[in-house]
Amino acid sequence: MYAVIQTGGKQYRVTAGDMLQVEKLAGNAGDTVTLDRVLSLMNNGKPLLGNPTLAGAVVEAQIIKTAKGDKVLIFKKKRRHNYRRKNGHRQTLTTLHVTNILFNGTSLISAEPKKLEAKEKATATNTKAAAAAKKATTTKKPAAKKAAEEKKPAAKKTAAKKAK
Repeated sequence: MYAVIQTGGKQYRVTAGDMLQVEKLAGNAGDTVTLDRVLSLMNNGKPLLGNPTLAGAVVEAQIIKTAKGDKVLIFKKKRRHNYRRKNGHRQTLTTLHVTNILFNGTSLISAEPKKLEAKEKATATNTKAAAAAKKATTTKKPAAKKAAEEKKPAAKKTAAKKAK
């Protein structure tokens, strides 16, 4: 039992219990989102296809978190013209946990929603502790001067003997 949904201009094949990252959706962690752009369903081995979407088909998902994805670098160059441009971009992503697939109001497959309260608190304290530890380790210590370093006198160069 699965559904093919469309969100953020991309298509995803999901089933109950799946975790997926999509482009940013409105809402906070723990909120429920309904994705109504269902393109197709597989119901007991029988495919249901939409034209372009299935009427009455809905996928419910729980928002786990919203965060930035990996950095994508954009580099443009035109050779022999001294033209170089470097840009970067980090897309904001929402992590979803699919909880229910509905068709005409009846649940085809469902999964238990995630419990976020304990995890969020633990990760918040872990990130604070990690930030404090990083700050403590990255503080600069003054460089110790080398004490009483004796400089050796430069070796005397002998004058070149005049030949002839």
